[in-house]
Amino acid sequence: MYAASPMKKSKFRLEPKRLVQIHDLMVKSRVLEERLIRMYKQSDGYFWIGGPGEESFNVPLGLQVLKGQGVEYDYLHLHYRSSAILTAMGMDPIGPIRQMKSVALDPFSGGRNFGNHYSIHDWNVVPVTSTIETQYASAIGTAIAQKRHGGKGISIVNGGDAGTAEGEFASCLIWASRPKQELPILIIVTNNQFGISTPAATQHGEHKIIDRAKAFNIKAASINGNDTEESWFAIKEAMEYVRKERKPFMIEARVSRLYGHSSATGANYISGEVDCLVDFEKELEDGAVLTRKQMEKTREQYSDQMLAMWQQVRQEPLPEPSTIYDHIYYGQKGRYW
Repeated sequence: MYAASPMKKSKFRLEPKRLVQIHDLMVKSRVLEERLIRMYKQSDGYFWIGGPGEESFNVPLGLQVLKGQGVEYDYLHLHYRSSAILTAMGMDPIGPIRQMKSVALDPFSGGRNFGNHYSIHDWNVVPVTSTIETQYASAIGTAIAQKRHGGKGISIVNGGDAGTAEGEFASCLIWASRPKQELPILIIVTNNQFGISTPAATQHGEHKIIDRAKAFNIKAASINGNDTEESWFAIKEAMEYVRKERKPFMIEARVSRLYGHSSATGANYISGEVDCLVDFEKELEDGAVLTRKQMEKTREQYSDQMLAMWQQVRQEPLPEPSTIYDHIYYGQKGRYW
């Protein structure tokens, strides 16, 4: 599947097999997001918001999650730029396509939520909400349960740089860092330097977002999230610390926002941003891990697969109007008054 040169391979810390796996998942994630954007532009979805440009960080994260159900496994409190994390964990791309189309078979919300708003009970993926950064507050609860239970399971929470202005982010730092009551939380901020249309430089007094962690005596690292290997080993080190010490760790990952904030800003490719997939593919080609032809074939295969899935989903039924009140409360069916 790949060809490795002993002389050139030495520049990589990861084995060729792992590099190929990461590349495959990065392409799969990117092609999925591009399909969702096309769906929005073809009126097959009401709104798009996603994470193209974060694959070099999110795929290594997803591959290192302790996946399962219950406090012995990792809980994920994610935001709406996390499709590559779940793709790396094994999510079927037809699920996000169904949610984008709002069909009844949407496995995350039954056609009731925005695209990229996932919920997977079997993997401890807490429902993604549209309220900004409330996931930092809910992560406190699962981390308390895991602190009491012991074991290796940790709570992983991510969000954007602009969201750190919300009170829930400060609450997470406070609760995670109380002396002798520290919580096993991996706190992640993916910093793309923008909050919708507001530049970070006009909003942040600190030099780095991890400076806030230092004020709470939380170990932290600021990394280049566009570098795949740097991301892999930074995540590995952080996870090992949280699992062993049962204390928080913060990662600030500097990433790109390749298609703007969302469909509200056009969802058009921004050529001036660093494209982590382009850079990673150049490294793989220069290091003789994959040829350009092999990489193009991977993209072509996933493009064909996503196209076929979209064509299938277009024929699937929308939710029945009679189900509009279902699940407002747990176990509820129909109107509740």
